[in-house]
Formats: sequence, structure tokens, C-alpha cells
Amino acid sequence: MLKVWGRKSSSNVQALLWCLAELELDYQRVDAGFTYGVVNTPEYLEMNPNATVPTLVDREDPPIYETGAIIRYLATRYATDAFWPADLVARTHVDKWAEWSKINVAQAFTGPIFWQVVRTAPSKRNDAAVAEALIKLNAKLKIADRQLANHRYLTGDDLTLADIQLGHVLYRYFDIDIKREPFEHLQRYYEQLQTLESYRETVMYSYEELRVSD
Repeated sequence: MLKVWGRKSSSNVQALLWCLAELELDYQRVDAGFTYGVVNTPEYLEMNPNATVPTLVDREDPPIYETGAIIRYLATRYATDAFWPADLVARTHVDKWAEWSKINVAQAFTGPIFWQVVRTAPSKRNDAAVAEALIKLNAKLKIADRQLANHRYLTGDDLTLADIQLGHVLYRYFDIDIKREPFEHLQRYYEQLQTLESYRETVMYSYEELRVSD
């Protein structure tokens, strides 16, 4: 059976758990990272020297870390053609949007915005930096909004690996206290994701344990 190390309040772990749910794969999960510890133990560092989450082990194969690599592995080994196409050109199209979402949305939101708004004490927040980060993020979300104007999901009519990388960020984006631009198609897309049981159970998870107060 698959085994996952990582706390449910980690956005990277949420992306992996959502992928596992979409692929209907059974797994065991061990809380790790943040206040749960584990990641600095010799045993864990032997699997993942970065002391980060998630880490995945499948059968007797070597451990895998880095979320993007893990979900690509799972998709290649277990997914249907609709989720992760066998055709090289079609797969590259999905992979392009997955990589774009990770670099231009997930990374641009999590550190510069989510960490500032939720994981920084109010007295220490840099509101100007958050506002500047939102300008940069909105420029990228505009691209996603334009793409979603013509597609049910990010790359077409089917949910794919690319949606995992974009969609797992949106719960926190729409939930935290920030000023958001009225992206019509992105809003529709997020509302559609919320209808998925797999999304609600893995991504729409409380992040209150991460919140820092003065």
C-alpha cells in the first residue's frame, strides 16, 4: 500500500491527497512536519534529506519527494488517459499548465501572500508587500481566467493533473482576508471544484493551526 508522510494542513500534502483521491488509491498517512515533527528524524531524513513534506513510498520502490514529481509518478503509474494522456503532445499540454500553475500561482501565493496574511503576526505583516504580491499574482490569475473562459477545466473538459496544481491553491485564495479581483471564470471553476467530494475532503481543510496571532 502507498504510504504518505505529511500533515493535512500542508498545501503540498493537500495536492497529493487530492490526486490520490482522484485516482481512487488507498494509502496510509503519517502526520509529519510543522508541530508534528518526524521530518528531522534520521529515518525520515534518509528518505527525504530536505526535511519537507510530502514524501511517498510505493511498494518497495525508493521514496519520492517533491510534490510535482510525486503526482506525475502516480499519474503515470495509475491514472487514466483523460487525467494524464499517454500521447506525448497531449500530455505535454497538461504538464505545461501544471508547471505554470505551480510556478506562477502556487509559489506566488503561498509564500508572499498566505504566509504574510495567516502565518505572520498582525503587528509584523508587511501590507505593502502583500499588495505588491497580489498585483503580480493577479496578472497570472488573469491568464488562468482567460484559459478557463474556453474550458470546463484548465486544459479541457476533463480534470487533469494540471487542475491539481492550480486548484489546490484556490481554497485558501478565496478564503483568506485579501482583496480579490472579480475573475468570473476562475470563480466558476472554483465553485465547480467545490462540488467534488475529493476536493472538499482533501483541500478544504482548516488551516487554523497555522495562524499566528500577536
